[in-house]
Amino acid sequence: MRVESFDYVIVGAGSAGCVLANRLTEDGRTTVLLLEFGGSDRSLLIQMPSALSIPMNMKKYNWGYWSEPEPHLGGRRLNCPRGKVLGGSSSINGMVYVRGAPADFDRWEREGAAGWSYPDVLPYFRKAEHRRTGGDPYRGDEGALHTTYGTLENPLYEAFVEAAGQAGHAMNQDINGATQEGFGRMDMTVHEGRRWSTANAYLKPALGRPNLKVEIHALVERVLFDGKSASGVLYRVGGEERQAFARREVILSAGSINSPKLLKLSGIGPAAELRDHGIEIVAERPGVGENLQDHLEFYFQVACQLPITLFSAMTPFAKGAIGARWLFTKKGLGATNHFESCGFIRSRPDVQHADIQYHFLPLAVTYDGRGLASEHGFQAHVGPMRSKSRGHVRLASGDPTEPPRILFNYMSHPDDWAEMRACVRLTRQIFSQPAFDRYRGREIQPGEAVQTDEEIDAFITEHVESAYHPSCSCRMGDAADPFAVVDPQTRVIGVDRLRVVDSSIMPSITTGNLNAPTIMIAEKAADIIRGREALPRADVPYERVAFLPAPAQGVM
Repeated sequence: MRVESFDYVIVGAGSAGCVLANRLTEDGRTTVLLLEFGGSDRSLLIQMPSALSIPMNMKKYNWGYWSEPEPHLGGRRLNCPRGKVLGGSSSINGMVYVRGAPADFDRWEREGAAGWSYPDVLPYFRKAEHRRTGGDPYRGDEGALHTTYGTLENPLYEAFVEAAGQAGHAMNQDINGATQEGFGRMDMTVHEGRRWSTANAYLKPALGRPNLKVEIHALVERVLFDGKSASGVLYRVGGEERQAFARREVILSAGSINSPKLLKLSGIGPAAELRDHGIEIVAERPGVGENLQDHLEFYFQVACQLPITLFSAMTPFAKGAIGARWLFTKKGLGATNHFESCGFIRSRPDVQHADIQYHFLPLAVTYDGRGLASEHGFQAHVGPMRSKSRGHVRLASGDPTEPPRILFNYMSHPDDWAEMRACVRLTRQIFSQPAFDRYRGREIQPGEAVQTDEEIDAFITEHVESAYHPSCSCRMGDAADPFAVVDPQTRVIGVDRLRVVDSSIMPSITTGNLNAPTIMIAEKAADIIRGREALPRADVPYERVAFLPAPAQGVM
């Protein structure tokens, strides 16, 4: 058996793992092994922004997870793609850069994540970002992660924002600034026409360092322990079993599905579940794999009376021309994710801050690219941001190669249904405004016949989809909290020399897409791991809210 030793062993070269691999090796003295089960991200299908739905649906790049039959969605199993490639999910996602609302991070601190309030995390968002239009007190312009706006060449993007204003909603010059609420432009992680994953932003600049080793096609089976202290990992490449020992720490950055799975396979989790699978208990942590959260959305689709949508670009000839232009110039429709305008609003007036998100798309199509409409159309991806439903990730067996059992328990709280109905009705109001008069045709979906609560509920049950934001399954909290998995220093509670750094440690889901806050988590964790003093807290004005008590975080 091959045995090696490093200062740190990182499991998962995704949105967090690539950041850590860069930051922990930049001093030139610390040795790091980065393990990734997937392979190279060099494919043009990954690097071309507009091809985003293709790698997301390829077995080569996606773990291919599905939920268990969801009891409140008629027993449907929902797709849960997770990146299996250098860059992880940042190499197959929609490249949307949304940090979340400032209040999300203040809520984290109230939920036990001391030192993770908005003034604490804003400096790390700024450290990570290189904004094309320049920095300000909220935005960074020197970081590794390039962000940019789209060109808004299609007039439908501006029509959407104008219509929202006509419907009485606020405009917002920067949804990643002091306040998130309102409509405006949407940032994307694209640089010079290419997907700017964490593999491109953080890992590739570090690959030449002699103190960093990257091992691909490496399936980590479990964390090794010496008593209660993590000593390394057991992993397999092809048919060869290997061990890697960590002189300092093992860090799991495998994501919200695979990090809790690995903890459980390693003997950390709910005692009864571990015993059921014949796994020796190292530390009983009942919160491992619990508190799973996600965003749901549906596509509100409207036919377009003018032939200006991306439907014209869906022919084989048009796709070929777009691909050729992108290949040689990195410009044109191939260089955008097409989510160029957006919005955040409240589902009702008494909500303390925006809880509905919009992505606008000048095309009627499903996210996986399979459900193309048969006519010109446009759509809004719309869904609630802070569902009260909680799910779990549990082992199917003690076999590391077997997928875990994932149940999100979507729509299990009555408030979720009220928020989804609000999404339908508020979106209708926006699309009915004068800004869309010259473009608006029939309502393709849900359809004008869907009006009552019962009709909307039936539509939601059949058509709602995951927004692919699984999180919170190894939540961060006070070490005295029995359901917390890591403490505010990202250390796994109950053992030594083991951390989790990825979206699974979020105490609660943020308001928006998860790539940006996951990168921030890794940037901040890197300073914690290195024993560095935290960046000075940001003294800037921002929207503050007083939250009502959070829902129970225990086992569901």
